[in-house]
Amino acid sequence: MTEQKRGRIKIARSAKRVRAFLAGRLVVDTVSPMLVWEVPYYPTYYVPLDDLRAKLETNGETSHSPSRGDATGYDVVVDGHTAKAAALRYVDSPIPELRDLVRLEWNAMDEWFEEDEPVYVHPRDPYSRVDILASSRHVVVEVDGVRVADSRSPRILFETGLPARYYLPLVDVRMDLLRPSTTRTRCPYKGTASYWSVAIGDVVHEDLVWCYRAPVAESQKIAGLACFYNEKVDIYLDGELQDRPQTPFS
Repeated sequence: MTEQKRGRIKIARSAKRVRAFLAGRLVVDTVSPMLVWEVPYYPTYYVPLDDLRAKLETNGETSHSPSRGDATGYDVVVDGHTAKAAALRYVDSPIPELRDLVRLEWNAMDEWFEEDEPVYVHPRDPYSRVDILASSRHVVVEVDGVRVADSRSPRILFETGLPARYYLPLVDVRMDLLRPSTTRTRCPYKGTASYWSVAIGDVVHEDLVWCYRAPVAESQKIAGLACFYNEKVDIYLDGELQDRPQTPFS
């Protein structure tokens, strides 16, 4: 993995084989993808033009990035199936590495694969690490002054760039205060999460708690455990109230 910084973005070449599909048709198959951090939190894939298996049709849309320059928008067409506004090219970018690459809109594709494994939401960041450790620390969670969870057997998840997360056995959580939510989210490192809201008296705090019931293989240690947003509840760790961190989820 070679990393370069150009303007206000970071670029790294990945050694993974990357494929994307639309309506079951192969759109790109490359062993030379580039990871580009357009935002600080996660990268996106730019792929070589020569590795596309679909056609790009200009749609008249343009955009501008202070770091990447002017972009031309394209529809992606493969075997009669069209994904509107699904691709961008920076043909005259001030960053030479981007000029012969195509940025495919992640959500415009039906499936993405890194090697032979599906990946969701965005590419996995090679500089992010997830560690899940069993612990005997005492974790207490309060919402509006009401104790909602009390556990001495948490699994603590440490993820690069985010606060430690405390995953608790459901038997240590006041399930009578939880209300099922229809919210679902996906994480490329952990899988699909379902949510609960917390009802304290007449006040319902939406989507404060999540659970990965069938996480990806690397995160099996948190299967079936409940986690609260540190940013939105009071967490006591070994009797000491923790500061509420400021994150994109605050």
